[in-house]
Amino acid sequence: MIGVLVVDDDYRVAELHRAFTERCEGFQVVGTALSAYEARRLHDQLRPDLVLLDLYLPDGNGIELAAELRACHPADIMIITAAKDVANIRAAVQGGALNYLVKPFTFATLRERLDRYASWSNRLDSLHHEPDQSQIDYVFRGLELEETATLPKGLNRHTLTLVERTLRSADQPLSAEEVSHLAGLSRVTARRYLQFLVDHRLAECDPVYGTPGRPRHRYAAR
Repeated sequence: MIGVLVVDDDYRVAELHRAFTERCEGFQVVGTALSAYEARRLHDQLRPDLVLLDLYLPDGNGIELAAELRACHPADIMIITAAKDVANIRAAVQGGALNYLVKPFTFATLRERLDRYASWSNRLDSLHHEPDQSQIDYVFRGLELEETATLPKGLNRHTLTLVERTLRSADQPLSAEEVSHLAGLSRVTARRYLQFLVDHRLAECDPVYGTPGRPRHRYAAR
């Protein structure tokens, strides 16, 4: 479960972002802060994985606060703000923000960003001690929104992330039936996404013999 700290000076907006985030599978809001002071206190106390951070706070600037938080505990930062000026965008990038989302936005937009973050985090965790360049490129592509356009018709990024996460969380290879049960999908849907992962070398498929008839295929994340 990815722990999220929501930081916004407007209580109603903070509650909306909290509700949006908790509708996304794999995410849990561990705290909500309405000021830089509260954000520092909750960040130190709760150690979140991800901070959804507004730039305009009553007692501080979000860019400066992000640097403070990351210096104390290496949480990832996603900027959520109404500011669209180049100076703030540049400062956010230089400060290590993984994403910059402009208010107002829909639930689908935030879910897309959070799914991307979860995929990127999973990919980063899967790296070996000395990854090769292709594995490094694979991690960095996890945050690219443009990758969504490469999905075949009928497949969506949210479900693909769910299937990939199901494989990565398993301690052994899974059959398509097991994936469908764990992910809450039909077997036909699970097989389509598993085949996509195999075709793009994001998963491995091995036949298992031992019973009469066609072999069973078991899938594991690469």
